[in-house]
Amino acid sequence: MTAFNAVRFKVKPGMEDAFLDAHRVSVAAWPGLRHANMIKIGDARYCIIAEWDSIDAMAGARPQMIATLNSFRDTLEDLGGGMGVTDAVSGSVVLSMK
Repeated sequence: MTAFNAVRFKVKPGMEDAFLDAHRVSVAAWPGLRHANMIKIGDARYCIIAEWDSIDAMAGARPQMIATLNSFRDTLEDLGGGMGVTDAVSGSVVLSMK
C-alpha cells in the first residue's frame, strides 16, 4: 500500500535557496520514493509532501532523510512548542481519490 509523509519547515531569513538546493540534490536518491513536492505555505515556511512505495519503504529511507535534514539543519528555525525544526506526519493510504 502506498504511503505519504509531510514535513513542515520554517527557514531562516536569507537561507531559502540553500534549503531548496539541499532538497534538489538529495531527495531523488531516497530509495522507495515515488514522487515529492515542496510547497511554499507562507513567508519562509515550506512543506514537503512525498509519496512512497510503502510504509516500509519510507521507514527504510529514514537514514537518507535524516542525512538530508542534517545537510540543511542550520537553515531552519525552531518551530516552537518543543517541536524542534520539523513537524512530520506519515501514514499509509486508506482511500485513494482523484
